[in-house]
Amino acid sequence: MKKFGLIALALVTVSGVYAQKGVEDGSRYGHGEDSINTLKNISIYSEFIKTNNYKEAYESGWKEVFHDAPLASVNTYTYGIRILQNLYNEAKKEKNTELMTQYSNELFEVFEQRLKYLDQLNAMAKNKVTEADIYGQYGHAYRSYNPKVSVSKAYELLRKAVDLGKGETQYYVLDDLMAVSSTRYQNKKDNEEYRDALIQDYLDCAGYIDEFIASHQDDEKILQNATKVKENIDGYFVKSGAADCESLQAIYGPKIEANKDNLEYLTKVVKIMQMFECNSSDAYFAASEYAHAITPSARTAKALGALYYKQRDDTDKAIEYYNQAIELDDDKSSIAGTYYLMASLYFAKDNYDRSRSCLQKCLQNNPNRGDAYILMAQLYAVKHDWSNEPALNRCAYFAVIDKLEQAKKVDSSVASKANELISSYKKQCPQPDDLFMFGYKVGDKVEIKGWINETTTIR
Repeated sequence: MKKFGLIALALVTVSGVYAQKGVEDGSRYGHGEDSINTLKNISIYSEFIKTNNYKEAYESGWKEVFHDAPLASVNTYTYGIRILQNLYNEAKKEKNTELMTQYSNELFEVFEQRLKYLDQLNAMAKNKVTEADIYGQYGHAYRSYNPKVSVSKAYELLRKAVDLGKGETQYYVLDDLMAVSSTRYQNKKDNEEYRDALIQDYLDCAGYIDEFIASHQDDEKILQNATKVKENIDGYFVKSGAADCESLQAIYGPKIEANKDNLEYLTKVVKIMQMFECNSSDAYFAASEYAHAITPSARTAKALGALYYKQRDDTDKAIEYYNQAIELDDDKSSIAGTYYLMASLYFAKDNYDRSRSCLQKCLQNNPNRGDAYILMAQLYAVKHDWSNEPALNRCAYFAVIDKLEQAKKVDSSVASKANELISSYKKQCPQPDDLFMFGYKVGDKVEIKGWINETTTIR
């Protein structure tokens, strides 16, 4: 017995000598007596967690484990967040600002420490987390469990989460970032840096929420929440007042020339301007043209043609871009569409010769465009005079109807419009008695000379 007592005393002595905390030597639980205390504390506070007794969990070991053995368990952090958030809410109910501040600071320390030891903790964890995850949770908690929020700090945390997470960023983090960015701008509306940042935040968040939604189609609850956030993102931006055509022009107009070779920048400007329907702004035109010059395509050329015609009524510039579109295109159907646009433009400007020429080229590339035949019919109807005899001039309407019948034949989608026009133009056709004196009767062929220069049948 005496010998056993001496051995036990020696063990206790050795344990005391070699006791060391995990935070001091980088071990999981520490060594000696400290490792024993760490395991004991984990066991005690974990039992209190099971019964949602967060106050006891906090006071009965969790704090010691968190500070003395930061690598003991991932649960130290997941439980710690739950403990401190609940304690903060209790202090808030009691309006105890001092305790709220204490728990708030300790909560943020949990996130900071988890980031510090993230790699080691992930090595032990079955479900690993990323820096983006932690920064997102941190930013959300910073806003939600904080008696005195710094907008700048909140923005810093949330922006970092989004930069790291991109399309995998949790929906609530995207919501938080837009809310904070909008608040930051509204607090200081004369700050151009904040305005530019808000616009970029919107572009990022709007794009990333779409990616998030696309990858969570199987989870109805998450999908519902994310869809609501998508609406919020738009709402924050619109209500911020950061973007109207005048302000966007003021922001981007002076910068376009300096960025004329920066396709990413130009594309962003075009996208933002389109979003707010600022298609008539000088910045939009300049950015679109420079972007097209860097990567010319039939699509962008056609878009610029439509832009110049619709927004500036500049026929020459529109035709210039439409011709570029045709040169850059190798798809016959698409080329036919561009010729149709040109024909419509010329028709609106009463340039019937060029309109007809474009329609002929349109139908050469796509003989099944019913709308091209309809426009050709309308051209013939507008310019139907070809002789000195009114009755013979009205024979041109038979050629008009021929085109409308052809439109229905090749394209059933235009049948309704074609029939409506046929009914109208039939009333303009001459009666058999009107043509008797010229030697024509129903069923005879008649050559419509002049500009139209086609042969048709008298009905």
